[in-house]
Amino acid sequence: MYSELENLYAKCFPEKSQKWSANDFADLKKSGCDIIVGQNSFIVWRTAADEAEIISIGVTPDARRTGTASALLQIMENDVKQSGVKNIFLEVDAANIPAIGLYHKSGFQNIGTRPQYYDNGHDAIIMKKDI
Repeated sequence: MYSELENLYAKCFPEKSQKWSANDFADLKKSGCDIIVGQNSFIVWRTAADEAEIISIGVTPDARRTGTASALLQIMENDVKQSGVKNIFLEVDAANIPAIGLYHKSGFQNIGTRPQYYDNGHDAIIMKKDI
């Protein structure tokens, strides 16, 4: 499963020079993260007490703008609600306008910024959704 995730990650993020390996995904799972994998998408998150954090969400370029990411977010939200989660957090590259639009459409709100957070020097926007 993890080698499939490694390949899927590379397809979802062809522009990234640092790719997640099968071992990275295995370590995330061992650390308590949950992972949902589809044919052309995945989402990784973790929960602590009544909060959840989205670690990564990826959709292959050919499947973008088809509702796949929205569906993954909804499945994840339904799952964490059953665990008593009240808030979901995430960080997104300030230059990733399509993702920011998706998150706003899904009910997330900007709550802060991490300056020059990413390797590319871009800021991270911190977002939160109350559920």
